[in-house]
Amino acid sequence: MTERQHAKISKDDRVAILTVDNPPVNMLTFAVVTDLEGALEELWADDEVKAIVVTGAGQMVFIAGADINAILQLNTPAEAKDVVMKVHDLFQRIENSVKPIIAAVNGHALGAGIELAMACHMRIANNRAMIGQPEIGLGIIPGFGGTQRLARLVGKGKALELILTGDRITAAEAASIGLVNRAVPGTEVMKTAVGLAKKITSFGRPATTAAIEAVNEGLAVSIEKGLEIEADKFSSLVETEDMREGLTAFLEKRQPKFQDK
Repeated sequence: MTERQHAKISKDDRVAILTVDNPPVNMLTFAVVTDLEGALEELWADDEVKAIVVTGAGQMVFIAGADINAILQLNTPAEAKDVVMKVHDLFQRIENSVKPIIAAVNGHALGAGIELAMACHMRIANNRAMIGQPEIGLGIIPGFGGTQRLARLVGKGKALELILTGDRITAAEAASIGLVNRAVPGTEVMKTAVGLAKKITSFGRPATTAAIEAVNEGLAVSIEKGLEIEADKFSSLVETEDMREGLTAFLEKRQPKFQDK
């Protein structure tokens, strides 16, 4: 594995743990984005890794936000858009990853922090964490996907309330509106996220890949087209060894032994 200053990789069975490490508050700088992208490229190419958990170093902060000083140095709309689009590209690749990516929100997730978490497939949050999009108070708006993913996760009205007020909410409230999947005690965040990842890795890769693709592609089109996508993904699994094993194991009342084929 390549050593990177701001993105550390460890492994627990077939789950990779990717830790954003930029003390003291894990600010999302250009260097962090570069390291994060490089680490993810490595994990996407690693056939032994079936799921990824993204978290922040330390006990108090997941990612506090973007680098305000760097934003202040942007002089033209073209410069700003170039930066935004680079982050958009990475976050979209995270969202479209066929390897499930779970955000273990181990502390405060503000601005770019919650935007990164929203790009992940699922989010487990420390119940001490405060979550929000405070950009309006800086004279800007969320620029790394917040206006789009937040509305899709919690609905237009709640998303606009959070964006236009800049209010921070607790992890429990975030769970109640569907922004995070679960709010758990601080000591349980990584255990819960890794446990969820391990459960997913116990199933066959063809099926988990098809499920992610069907949901992601379906959300971008009409329900009619989405159902067609689902039918195509479902049908493609008929020829897989894992489907035969899964159905046979069910009939034989035993645990299936998937081979990712």
